[in-house]
Amino acid sequence: MTNARGSSSPTLRRTVTTTGLFLFILGDVLGAGVYVLAGEIAGIAGGALWVPLVVALVLALLTAGSYAELATKYPRAGGSSHYATRAFGPFVGSLVGVCMLSAGIVSVGALALGFAGDYLSAFVSLPTVLVVLVFLGLLAALNARGISESMGVNRVATLIEVSGLVMVIVLGGIVIGRGDGDLGRLTELGTPENGPVAAVLAGTVLAFYSYVGFETSVNIAEETKDPARSYPRALFGALTVTGVVYALIGAVASAVVPTAELSGSTAPLALVIEAAGIVPPVVFSVIALVAVANGALLTGIMTSRLAYGMSGDGLLPSVLTRLLPRRRTPWVAIIATTALSIALALTGSITVLAGAMVLLLLVVFIAVNAAVLVLRRDPVGHHHYRVPVVLPIAGLVSCLLLMTQVEGQVWRLGLPFLLVASAIAGLAAWRRGRSGHRSHGGAAPAPGPGAED
Repeated sequence: MTNARGSSSPTLRRTVTTTGLFLFILGDVLGAGVYVLAGEIAGIAGGALWVPLVVALVLALLTAGSYAELATKYPRAGGSSHYATRAFGPFVGSLVGVCMLSAGIVSVGALALGFAGDYLSAFVSLPTVLVVLVFLGLLAALNARGISESMGVNRVATLIEVSGLVMVIVLGGIVIGRGDGDLGRLTELGTPENGPVAAVLAGTVLAFYSYVGFETSVNIAEETKDPARSYPRALFGALTVTGVVYALIGAVASAVVPTAELSGSTAPLALVIEAAGIVPPVVFSVIALVAVANGALLTGIMTSRLAYGMSGDGLLPSVLTRLLPRRRTPWVAIIATTALSIALALTGSITVLAGAMVLLLLVVFIAVNAAVLVLRRDPVGHHHYRVPVVLPIAGLVSCLLLMTQVEGQVWRLGLPFLLVASAIAGLAAWRRGRSGHRSHGGAAPAPGPGAED
């Protein structure tokens, strides 16, 4: 029997249910970003910080529609890079793969700064350089120890971080209910620097960071029992639940904490807990630190495995394929990606790093939205989800619109990554051309992040 890959070779076992896929996506998306960025978004958008969070959800859903079609049409690991390769050839496919790798490295750097911020200062005051070095060093060591140990830590940490978000919503509701909040702030859109429209657009760029992660779920579509039915339901359901939670977080945080105070903190949600006076703030600080550490761990795992896979495909130096003899983990790739994240954390800010990650992923999302339209001409022999054609077009336009709102300092950080990605992609396309490799229908140039989750 011919499988979804177009061959009769064995495939991965289809054991993932709709519920299991929903929880996987929810755990991947509902994470650390909002713990540290809610204040930054308030500083851009004003008291109505829930507005860019909702707008970012709508824009994420547009691109998610493209992923839903492509993941069910080509239910195999490889993800964005594979789709881009099928639609546009190895150059674009490789460019997308390197952009995803770069986005992961930048994200880990941003989360390291978030860990070193006000949540940690509730316990101890240490130099940021020291915290970043120790924090990322320990995560790299856990990553190198093994995927099983890392995933075990992730399961516990995910439960903790979700409980922290629920705690903020409940305690914030209590503060509002007893009359100590100011609901009027929820309609204050804009700042002295940004008018309402500019505030929404600029805030949405940063809020978009809190939704990324859904794109990695395509890598387990091949292991889903009925991907054409399950994947769209799980994807749209998980993003919607995340959006509702984030909107509630934004509303209670703004109503409970004055905007100026909220925007000046790297631990904005802890201020809500403090205002409630029911749970000791240090308890929530522990939860937030676990959430940030878990996000950095997962992203670090994904980036190191992606670097390992791209090295195996000849896109990166072959030294990155070296494994620890007993643990069988890619230790050189782990060290290399961690070192880059450390360098970024020590030279950038949370806002700039988060913006740079969004910029890199917007390149990926533009390619995916365009690929849906191109691959409509590529029929497959099985039923799959089809998104209305207007949605990928709207997704493509929305990504281009968000790119126009990226600040100059973010472009200065992101452009070198894009130039390196273009150089690597050009080299990969040249090598494939010399070897006579035909990319259409072939393997992706690199597995998508999260392939081992």
